[in-house]
Amino acid sequence: MGLCDDVRQHCAAVAADARWVHIDHERLGAYDLDGPEPEPPALDSERHYLEGSPEDVAQYLLILDAINFGSGWFPLLKKRPLSSGYYTVAWALADHVRKNGVPSNAQLRATGAGEIAAILGQPRSLELMSLFAQALRELGRFLGARTALDLVAEAGGSAERLAGLLAAGMPMFADHGFYKRAQIVPSDLALAGVATFADLQRLTIFADNLVPHVLRIDGVLRFDADLVARIDQGILLEHGSTEEVEIRAVALHAVELLVQAHPQQTTAAALDWVLWSRGAAKRYKDHPRHRARTTAY
Repeated sequence: MGLCDDVRQHCAAVAADARWVHIDHERLGAYDLDGPEPEPPALDSERHYLEGSPEDVAQYLLILDAINFGSGWFPLLKKRPLSSGYYTVAWALADHVRKNGVPSNAQLRATGAGEIAAILGQPRSLELMSLFAQALRELGRFLGARTALDLVAEAGGSAERLAGLLAAGMPMFADHGFYKRAQIVPSDLALAGVATFADLQRLTIFADNLVPHVLRIDGVLRFDADLVARIDQGILLEHGSTEEVEIRAVALHAVELLVQAHPQQTTAAALDWVLWSRGAAKRYKDHPRHRARTTAY
């Protein structure tokens, strides 16, 4: 039993007893996985720092994934043109690295809210900046004298093992039952071509608030009417509440069922990107998705 097995078992168990969120198996069976390739690619070269050495690119991506959370605060961010909250953060960090180099581990350990706010072009008063600074200090302590590629070497070519190292070593990566950000690190490193893993197909989706939203709008997931009403009113869900856990877990389990039905066509991580990209379309943006203020996503 590895980390990804634990995630799959946890989410299957939640789905089996779910009260607020259910899978419409008829819609699931007819769900269209085809369509144009997502645009831009998962790691586009303008909004991500990809032009450096493998060591620097890997370090940038690990730093980015350490602060790849905060969707509950994203409506408060000062967005870059035509960019989501995630791309705003990724792009600002990339531009900082292009100008100043990749932050050292010592710099990470000393990061304050004002410093990361200035890097990202955000107000220091936004609570998310303090959480980002905490996450970067945690990463700096965890790394010690190591680099991102040192961690890859310790993982022995296993994406699942790397996710496990991150989750075990940093509390803010320990998203029990999902391990969203711990899993996305090896995926990003592989997409950037700076690391190779033999078991990428073991990864699950990166459970957040957008993939469940896409599946709900497409009719694959059915939310309780009261839950939909709260989401439509913009009421924040409490992280770890039954409703919030069910949204993420049932979506993850639904994607697992899709992958099982199309084993030669897709993996969970690949389907995650397809669904996450679909979420940028108007038909999905026309409806609010759930928000929870958490460091998990």
